[in-house]
Order: sequence, then structure tokens, then C-alpha cells
Amino acid sequence: MTEATRREKVRAETERDIRRQARALLVAHGRDAVTLRAIARELGITAPALYRYYDSREDLLNHLCEDICRDLDAELSAALTELPDAPAPAQVFAVCREFRRWALAHPQEFALVFASTDTTVPCAAGGGRVDEQFGRVFLEVAAKLVASDPAPAPHAADVPAELHDDLRYYQQILIAAVADKGGRVDESVLHLGAIHHILQSWVRLYGHVALEVFGRFPFAVSNPEPMFDLMLTQMIGEMGVTA
Repeated sequence: MTEATRREKVRAETERDIRRQARALLVAHGRDAVTLRAIARELGITAPALYRYYDSREDLLNHLCEDICRDLDAELSAALTELPDAPAPAQVFAVCREFRRWALAHPQEFALVFASTDTTVPCAAGGGRVDEQFGRVFLEVAAKLVASDPAPAPHAADVPAELHDDLRYYQQILIAAVADKGGRVDESVLHLGAIHHILQSWVRLYGHVALEVFGRFPFAVSNPEPMFDLMLTQMIGEMGVTA
């Protein structure tokens, strides 16, 4: 091993140690506890030394977001690998249920990635690319679900014109996602009405999970899981598909 290679290996290991400690602080005490000074204290180094690895606290938080998103993507993908030949509705259920399970088990990570209002952290507050976070897996299976029905509702004519440009962007992402998995769909199947419904479904899904994670249901619900499953059934049914 050359000296340069050894230095690269040491640097990579130190970066991983920093992010591991940052995540431990996040899980134990929340986002505000993730400071360079606290991380340095836990690692036995000086805070200025951390700037050799990350430009700022926001830079570190962004890398932490990316780590969390990769872990979540792996868990959601693992849920799908257990159902390789299952119909599209079953795969949608699997991904959505796994997302809820993960969020409830990792509330601080969920809050950082999906509920942060800090626009200085690009990966947080939905600032990351949709195909690099949970949205990639969710939109992929949702697109397969829509493609499994020859005439998904609602129709494109029902979508406000102001949304068309944004929906066309997601339309191309979904068509590419299906193609990447060996499927073939076009804009006549994944039309703007279908894309609009998929994104509305994500809003409903996220809203339920966020309320549950943060304990913000408007009234006491002893077991929200049946409500969650019914919502999924309704979302799928609105596409004209039987769950």
C-alpha cells in the first residue's frame, strides 16, 4: 500500500467515524445536538480538525442525510426483493408499510430527512433529488401499479394547467424507472392525470406517517395501523385497481 493510498484509507475511516458519531448524537438527542464541538469531544479531537473533512455543520448534516437515505433505500428495496413476482398492489403495500415501520423506529432520522425546514441542508426538507431518496422506490412501484391498469384515473383533463410542467418532469422519471426494471410504458399510460394521483398519494402517505411519528393525530387513536392500511387500499382503489 502506497503512502497516498494509506492516507486516503485513514481519511475515509475518519469520515465514517465522524458521521457515525453524528448519527449517534442525532438518534440520542435530536438534530440540535449534532454540533462539530460535540462530535469532536466524543472522538477526542479538536473541533477545528473536523473542518479538514467537512466544510461546515451543514455539509456534515447533508452527508448524514445521504447516509440515512441510502439505508432507507436498502430497507425498502429489501422489502421488494421478498416479493419479486407479486402483483403491483402487493409491492406498493410492502414499500409503504416498510416506510411507516422505518419512520416509527427512526423518528430522529425521519425528522432530519423528511421534516426539516432547514434549507441550508440540501438533502433535507425534500431538497434531494426524488430518485435518490424514498421517492425513487415509492414512485417506481406506484408507476408499475398505474401501468398495470389500462385506464388509470383520474384523467389528465382533471389536472390544473399550472401543474403540467412539474408533472412532466416526474412523468419522465417514472417512465425511466419502469424501463430500468425491464418494463415498458409511455405517456399514454403514465399520463399527467396518473402522475398527479401518484404524487397526491405520496402526500397522503407522508401526512399519515408524519402525524404518527410526531404524535400529532387530531384525536387519540390507539392503533393507527388499520387506518393506514385502509388508506393504502383506498389509494390503490382510486386507480381502478383491486388491492
